[in-house]
Amino acid sequence: MNARYVASLLHIMFPAFAALAFLPACADGGSTSEAKMAQGRNHLASEKSPYLLQHKDNPVWWWAWGDKPFAEARRRNVPVFLSVGYSTCHWCHVMERECFEDQEVADFLNQHFVAIKVDREERPDIDAIYMAAVHAMGQRGGWPMSVFLTPEGEPFFGGTYFPKPRFLALLTQISEAWNSKREAIVADARKLTEHIAQAERRERAGNLDEALLWTFLEAMKNDFDPLNGGSRGAPKFPASDDLRLLLRIHRRAGDASALEMVRKTLDSMAAGGIYDHLGGGFSRYSTDQYWLIPHFEKMLYDQASLVQAYLDAWEVTGNKEYELVVRETLDYVLRALHDEEGGFYSAEDADSENEEGKFYVWTLEELEEILGAKAFAEFKESFVVSQHGNFEGGTNVLSLREGHHRVGRSKTLAASLRKLFEVRDRRVHPHLDDKILTDWNGLMIAAMARAGRTLGESHYVEQAARAMDFILTHSRDDKGDLLHRYRDGQADIRGFLEDYAYMIDALIELYQADFDPRWLRTAVDLSARQEKLFAAPNGDYFTTDGKDSTVLIRKGEQTDNVRPAGRSVAARNLLRLADLMVEPKYGERAARVFASTPRFIERAPQALSHLLLALDYAADSSKEVAVIVPRGTGNARTIVRRLEQGFQPNMVLAVGPEGTKEVPLLAGRKVRDGRPTIYVCENHVCQAPTTDPDTAAEAIHRFRKLERP
Repeated sequence: MNARYVASLLHIMFPAFAALAFLPACADGGSTSEAKMAQGRNHLASEKSPYLLQHKDNPVWWWAWGDKPFAEARRRNVPVFLSVGYSTCHWCHVMERECFEDQEVADFLNQHFVAIKVDREERPDIDAIYMAAVHAMGQRGGWPMSVFLTPEGEPFFGGTYFPKPRFLALLTQISEAWNSKREAIVADARKLTEHIAQAERRERAGNLDEALLWTFLEAMKNDFDPLNGGSRGAPKFPASDDLRLLLRIHRRAGDASALEMVRKTLDSMAAGGIYDHLGGGFSRYSTDQYWLIPHFEKMLYDQASLVQAYLDAWEVTGNKEYELVVRETLDYVLRALHDEEGGFYSAEDADSENEEGKFYVWTLEELEEILGAKAFAEFKESFVVSQHGNFEGGTNVLSLREGHHRVGRSKTLAASLRKLFEVRDRRVHPHLDDKILTDWNGLMIAAMARAGRTLGESHYVEQAARAMDFILTHSRDDKGDLLHRYRDGQADIRGFLEDYAYMIDALIELYQADFDPRWLRTAVDLSARQEKLFAAPNGDYFTTDGKDSTVLIRKGEQTDNVRPAGRSVAARNLLRLADLMVEPKYGERAARVFASTPRFIERAPQALSHLLLALDYAADSSKEVAVIVPRGTGNARTIVRRLEQGFQPNMVLAVGPEGTKEVPLLAGRKVRDGRPTIYVCENHVCQAPTTDPDTAAEAIHRFRKLERP
């Protein structure tokens, strides 16, 4: 949306709208009803979302998303106030305390609006539509997201966090504008909705060229922070897929700068305060440019994506530090985010006892008292701590001193870290969001299965398989379609594209970890369902199945954000299924996804780094490897470990006994001389079979060089 339209929209509604974000905190809140209204109620008590349940006792008459609140808005002829957030969101908590728990605010909202509360993690489709609207209005996105809608669900004004005085002023002005300029507001809301819908019809790039990988590399170099790693400036977000793509470019192009950017970023993150040096795992992002002071919430998807990035880097470099980060992060997930039935919870909050980071930080006096003078002196040699601290109230977020590592720590320092963890564990823990999301579980299952395979740690593979069994048992409907959210014994919300794409990816990784054919069978089944539910006429995918009439626009997710777009993951899944199932139709479908990519990829390839992982797979001399073992001799794990050594991101591997029919890549292949026999194929054309793992490994390691355009 252009600036002229935004300005006209704001002018039509109320002249002060353009300056609302800059109202001083002491601004007059406007008049509201002084007495609580006699009717109405909060409707969230029966919901399953932890975020919605956090608001069930607010004096605001919240509704959950659905037909009923819009019908109520039409009956009363009032606008809708939509508030979107999630349970571990710090600023969501702040706005709740300042606004939604306040009777004055609640009275005004209840009298002049219908209020709807949405958990963005449960309903990413709703979040995506109205976040696009907020961006189109020229506002910065973020959560809590606050959007005003017509009774038909069309947005006409939005923003993020508002303190009470600004929020009351905004409510007053919007209510007055609705009563005096309603027709103009409705007309412009329709224009805005059409503008968002038109973005779905943007020009497509057609066939993608691997020259985009070079464009991506140059963009990363231009934005790279050479002192701290990651992108320049602050805040700093971990961009795992960017790093993974850089390693692939390094592999095929030999560009040393690509590897150096990855090393610098991963080293800095693992040393900084964004990493939990006592309990493992990563916070959401760093508020500064040094990876030092985190926004302390811990999300399941970040743990999964960073495990993948550190695994890639470990395979490339052999750096033991990266392996330890992987292990510590997965152990954190299994300790803190693991349901006893097998699934993985969503997140831990940034706040405890209403203070951000309180659970994680230390004063110098606390550290010395707990550890004792001698151990504390050694601790200070490894970790940056000081009397004045680096966080609020003179407290310290722990970070490693330059030149200090995890490998080779003394017994004294290791004991000190365990003691601090035990003391911290007795503190009031941050809120745990215990909903089990299918897509996020798919990300973690894939990461854990791959880590178990790569590190030779069967425990991780077993836990990944257990989580997969949980999802397949509890998060499908009676037709076998996936459901998005499970909590408190109940699964609900029809699955989104990401649920299917991430779970198919996890199933492929699980198969390559334990070679149980049932995982591949399920991947093929879900792929067929994905096609039926989400395929778009232009060769792309929608993110929803189109069956919810309350959803304003049936969108596709065009960019890879903190989590990859479903279409990007689907493209790579399809390529791997084409090789494992020896079925060209999957590869042809992946090509249609590539061709339907928005044209902006040509100028901003970093917006689609996961899709470029798939493009790298398609452009490389990717390998299909079949290992046929004599019946009764096991799965040839020693041979498999030899074949998987090093960084082989564009390989699929199948293992099974002679005569296997369930996995097409294995079908019809025979053992030689009664020994495990390896078939290395490329584009379904195989070299002569061999019983020598070294010969096979040499063939597997060949790649197609990435040439500069």
